[in-house]
Amino acid sequence: MKEMSLIEHLEELKKSAISVLIIIVVAFFVTYGFSDQLAEIILSPLRIALKNTAAAGGGQIIYLGILDKMIAQLQLSLWCAVILSGPAWFYQIWRFVRPGLHEHEAKAVKPFLMFGLFLFWSGVCFTYFVVFPFGFKLMLEYGVTDVVATISLREYLALAVKLMLAFGFLFQVPNIMLILGFMGVINQEQLRIHRRYVYVGLSVLAAIFSPPDIFSMMIVWVPMVVLYEVGLLGVALIVRPYLDRKDSLP
Repeated sequence: MKEMSLIEHLEELKKSAISVLIIIVVAFFVTYGFSDQLAEIILSPLRIALKNTAAAGGGQIIYLGILDKMIAQLQLSLWCAVILSGPAWFYQIWRFVRPGLHEHEAKAVKPFLMFGLFLFWSGVCFTYFVVFPFGFKLMLEYGVTDVVATISLREYLALAVKLMLAFGFLFQVPNIMLILGFMGVINQEQLRIHRRYVYVGLSVLAAIFSPPDIFSMMIVWVPMVVLYEVGLLGVALIVRPYLDRKDSLP
């Protein structure tokens, strides 16, 4: 571990922040070059849902102002740049943190970083391939029929990318539970005892962030419960044996 003064830490933080900004800007120009293709990819689940619900009224995707299409694709390019450049700016964050860690601490942290990146992309893919198809279909078919949905291109693209980011971070729950377990903040017994309360809390969150029907709520609630159980399993199978071995050492 390299000892650094406060000024040196601030200088390193400044360098890392500039590096992250440069990475995102470069990624933005790359994603903007493919913004049409990216927009079509993200629009695809909605187009399919609109086509499949044509009998219930269907709908169309529109833009409301002369600048809407351009602004929508600029926003989309920026958000996609943040997502797709994740490994690069994640590495810059690691470079900033690494000098403050001992060698054994750095080795312990690396698996969590890799697991976190895997979970983030799992959350993004889950949103696109599961939440979007089922969620859009349910929302379009909900309520009265024989009405036509007019969906703003700009609002939809912004919402879709933000949802993918949100689920990407939501999927960090098992990783956070493992880290807290290794730190001794939580343990297997506590997680099992409070499981029912966690389930109730998750159901409240699912009710807040989903349309007002049980099926949409389940689409949000079930993944959160599964993530909690995966974290609990990880604490039981990985953290507890490690801490038991550590305590048994002279």
